[in-house]
Amino acid sequence: MQNRNNKTVEFPKSRIATFDIGAIGKEKHYVTALLELNVTEARKKIKDARRAGGAKISFTGWLLKTIATTISQYKDVAAFRYRRRKLIIFEDVDISVVVEKELDGYKVPLPLVIRKANEKTAQAITAEIHNAKTGKISGEQMVLEQGMSLSERMYYFLPGTLRRMAWRFMLRRPRYIFKKMGNVGFTSLGMIGRIDGWFVQTSVHPLSFGIGSITTKPVVTGDEVRIGDVLHMTLLIDHNAVDGAPMARFVNALSENIESGTGL
Repeated sequence: MQNRNNKTVEFPKSRIATFDIGAIGKEKHYVTALLELNVTEARKKIKDARRAGGAKISFTGWLLKTIATTISQYKDVAAFRYRRRKLIIFEDVDISVVVEKELDGYKVPLPLVIRKANEKTAQAITAEIHNAKTGKISGEQMVLEQGMSLSERMYYFLPGTLRRMAWRFMLRRPRYIFKKMGNVGFTSLGMIGRIDGWFVQTSVHPLSFGIGSITTKPVVTGDEVRIGDVLHMTLLIDHNAVDGAPMARFVNALSENIESGTGL
């Protein structure tokens, strides 16, 4: 529908799930961490590898690999609370990543799941993200689209109250929700535009990352102050599933792995 002053367009049905995730995410008990990480060394290693004709690795691909590897050492941070006093801890780290893709002439954010990211190389993850942006995303990769039954497809036609009831029902079944959307959420606005700072996203994952842009600013290295590349990262960690001490150990390990350029 279109007239002289405005037009009406359809948006992807995946956006409907985004509305509901925002509403349900507000009900979770998240601890929020805002980090500034010096990624000068990591970026230098990636650039040096490209110049040497080595593996094609993007910063995002390497970052996802590093996150997945660190989570595999601290599995509790990505555990789902089950009923009142149980946790379900998965060996695999399956990361739901939001990528921007052009559909019907419009750029829209679409989610896909990188399965077993802890077992893949940074090069493989980089290629998977690139293929998702440029090629057709399969139903196996799309969040909530994997082998959907007729009753599951009816979700998109329900009123908001019933849709959110469906989400609450799914989230009480961790094995089902893990199969559909993994156990880690990852959104990088820095992949799309420049975000010089943090943003706090909503999520239903037990562990979720929000990535801003990399900015140039003074950083302390040893006893010196130098100009470096700083990444702004937001973490949401489900406090109902993990206590503060394990959270702190995980955040410390992740920060050290990122700033040292581990694996490069």
